[in-house]
Amino acid sequence: MIGRQRNLSGHVTPRLHLIVAFLLVAGHCAFAAPCQFEAIGEGRVAAIIDPRSVRLADGREVRLAGIEPTAATKQALVSLLAGRDVTLRSPDDMPDRYGRQGALLFIGGSDTSVQAMLLAQGDAMVSAEIVDRDCAAVLMASEAAARRQKMGSWADSSAIKNAESPDDILAEIGRFTVVEGKVLSVRQAGAMTYLNFGRNWTRSFAATISRRTLPAFESAGIALKSLENKRIRIRGWVEGNTGPRIDIRLVGQVELLGANEPIGVRP
Repeated sequence: MIGRQRNLSGHVTPRLHLIVAFLLVAGHCAFAAPCQFEAIGEGRVAAIIDPRSVRLADGREVRLAGIEPTAATKQALVSLLAGRDVTLRSPDDMPDRYGRQGALLFIGGSDTSVQAMLLAQGDAMVSAEIVDRDCAAVLMASEAAARRQKMGSWADSSAIKNAESPDDILAEIGRFTVVEGKVLSVRQAGAMTYLNFGRNWTRSFAATISRRTLPAFESAGIALKSLENKRIRIRGWVEGNTGPRIDIRLVGQVELLGANEPIGVRP
């Protein structure tokens, strides 16, 4: 009897996890509508290739747009997608250099993307590559719901790095990472603008923004100088030439935080 109870528990827990994720997504304002790009194909998922790619039964490979994986993403995809019929939606039907089609995936007739489900479970992070404002907001809201509930990877108190702890950020070199902190200064050097989070420029954490990216911030109504003394959240790939750095190429990689907001819980 004890063995049976354990076996049942092992099946029920993942299902409850998925139910909670669906409810979290459904509880926010109309997740579906903003991300309903044109359908660019359909198919049945035959295999999960890696934490962000699947193969359809007809041989096509699809890359899940809009997210960066966590340690739990691949298993979550197996639970959600194995053998399921999906619709691919994207504003762009051009494959990447590996021949994969980037898209938001929708299971059957669902109005909620697989990406939003993963984010609401805490089994993925927003990559900020979706530039459509409404759809990007939907994905950010899904992630924020998981952060508030400390679901998935957000249950780890170290999931969001403190900009005042550069050594912790350096340990993430080569990984997609979320960092929060106060911008102490904004400086321009040549074609690069630096958002500095510390006084020691060779050791402290900084975010870099190239001149070619500035028009995107201007179009979004964001003056970089206005970020001085503001608390912000940065997401991106950590580099470490002279100190931990994240290169900002998309406006969505930067979020302004409230002055008294607790770390990691902003909606």
